[in-house]
Amino acid sequence: MIDFMRYRLLYFTLSLLVLLPGLLALGRWGLRPAIDFTGGTRWEIKTDLQAEQLRQSLQSEPDLAAKLHQIEGTNQGTLILKLAPLNEKEKERFWNLWQKQGELEEVSFESVGAILGRELLVKTVLGILLATGLILLYVAWRFQELMYGVCAILAMLHDTFIVLGIFALLGHFAGVEVDTLFVTAVLTVLSFSVHDTVVVYDRIRELKRLFPRQGFTTLVNQAVNETLPRSLNNSLTIIFMLLALLLLGGSSLRWFVVALLIGTIAGTYSSTFTAAPLLVVWYNRRGKSK
Repeated sequence: MIDFMRYRLLYFTLSLLVLLPGLLALGRWGLRPAIDFTGGTRWEIKTDLQAEQLRQSLQSEPDLAAKLHQIEGTNQGTLILKLAPLNEKEKERFWNLWQKQGELEEVSFESVGAILGRELLVKTVLGILLATGLILLYVAWRFQELMYGVCAILAMLHDTFIVLGIFALLGHFAGVEVDTLFVTAVLTVLSFSVHDTVVVYDRIRELKRLFPRQGFTTLVNQAVNETLPRSLNNSLTIIFMLLALLLLGGSSLRWFVVALLIGTIAGTYSSTFTAAPLLVVWYNRRGKSK
């Protein structure tokens, strides 16, 4: 049996090395919100025209030019336009003006009002806080000790901040935006992380009943050894599926899948090498205080 708990300081150090760059990026640059949160219009068109040609064609229409904030090119021969919220008449004016310059094909068009975007952002934050609180209460009640709930939440936050930190870096250096699909991915990561952690904790509880005189650290180490193969097998099936979806899926799902992939890997690691060692540290410190 491998003595995993002997190296718990190493696990905490590795987690810190992964978390620290992301936390610094979050503090300095933050996440790059999509129009789902800020309000506005995202218009993707397929055309041979260049971004500068589209901008120059708006010189005779200053009111339309003021609404065009940004044009991004893709490696698929399309342009992504980010604008202020548009009504149907304004959209038609843009389209008629650009059609005079060359051929256009609309790929997608989505518009969100600023009020709706702010409301969605508030609901997202409240949803994450509510989920975190309920998970804390449930795990603490299920195992009849607060330390289980707190350690599970700390491991869950570990995974969440890894995902948020990496996307803060991607947003700054690669222009990756976070939208409602990203929120869905984060909530999924929360549930997956706690699910794997509960499996480890449940095995610890069973071993405590079977071997009441055994040391707590030894029981945790045995539980980790017994549940690790199951966790790895379960996670690998999810990772293989996500890799296939990342390689074969459409561009609209790419960053959603990336967020899930990062969260799955982080969750598999934290359930064994963060949640369980935290439990040992808490138990040992409680014993010393007594």
